[in-house]
Amino acid sequence: MGSEDGILMRRNEVDENVALIFGVTGLVGREIVKRLLTSKPRWRIYGVARNPEISSLTKMYNFISCDLLNTSETKQRLSPLQDIVTYVFWVTWSGEYPLDSDKCCLQNKMMLTNALDAILPNATRLKHFSLQTGMKHYVSLVGEGSSLCYYSEECPRKSSGRNFYYVLEDLLKEKITGNSVVWSVHRPGLLMGSSTRTLYNFMGSLCVYGAMCKYLNLPFVFGGTRECWEESYIDGSDSNLVAEQHIFAAASGRVRAKGEAFNAINGVGFTWKEIWPEIGKKLGVQVNETTMFDEGFLFDKEMGKRKHVWDEIVAKEKLVRTEIDDLANWVFMDLLFRFPSKLLGKREKVDKFGFKRRYRTLDSILYWIDVMRDEKLIPM
Repeated sequence: MGSEDGILMRRNEVDENVALIFGVTGLVGREIVKRLLTSKPRWRIYGVARNPEISSLTKMYNFISCDLLNTSETKQRLSPLQDIVTYVFWVTWSGEYPLDSDKCCLQNKMMLTNALDAILPNATRLKHFSLQTGMKHYVSLVGEGSSLCYYSEECPRKSSGRNFYYVLEDLLKEKITGNSVVWSVHRPGLLMGSSTRTLYNFMGSLCVYGAMCKYLNLPFVFGGTRECWEESYIDGSDSNLVAEQHIFAAASGRVRAKGEAFNAINGVGFTWKEIWPEIGKKLGVQVNETTMFDEGFLFDKEMGKRKHVWDEIVAKEKLVRTEIDDLANWVFMDLLFRFPSKLLGKREKVDKFGFKRRYRTLDSILYWIDVMRDEKLIPM
């Protein structure tokens, strides 16, 4: 259904729950859609992204193609929704510029500003705005070390460097101050899900790496620092869990009027060393437990030159047609496994809030491998 037709057909209808999802084709956006499609009472769903995804999921809701950096286009596409929408989920961001750069902050601020200016002036039915940022809220990438291992939502902001998460939170609070809209902020760790429209796609990168290792008969090694390998270093965040938390916070009515922030993490710690063999077994690749850690292995150096291999795998296995960049980001994998600071959070606040769903990160990884296989994005 075309977005404009969908809006016009329903302007005179009144639904209790109307969701507007920014970043609808991403890891969490897709899972919010899936849950709302099966929720009772019925939800009407509008999803915004620059481009539709490859799968047929886009046909199951009102998709709106929109460049949020274009002020006039954003106003034209979204202002017809301002007196319709009851819940907004912001699960998008622009990664065109380096994180913590002024340009990154300015670009992401412009996207949110354009969206809010388009939907807020007459948002008579809007109840809740759910903003997703991340656990990097708690650390700086420039010279501000910390001995703190587990971050709670009340931890002070870092004073060094730039963080566009702070920019988005401050902008949201400023724009909705003085009206009845409640806000919540959700801070996931390492997201795990399935998407072909995500820049930092861990599961896509992991599965493409595994498929290429299997195809080329290469060992499935972990390339990173020994600390990242042997110690609990980051929290996993299953996209299912994060999507459910967004919806719970938005629709439960439990968030305080002034708004609240919540970590959105699986809640069960892990080390890569203990789960790597099981991941390799699932992917059907060689894992030698005495040599599976290789501090000198760099994903970008070793896998970045093998784009043609992925093309061969897609053709041979009759997979959904993707370019390797649709799924894998080798620079991200190198950064993830060599990150200088631990990103571990506490769950006490969200547990007390009433959202107690937890996942084991290994289970999440194995589950999403199966999903990507079912979607024919990766080989069996």
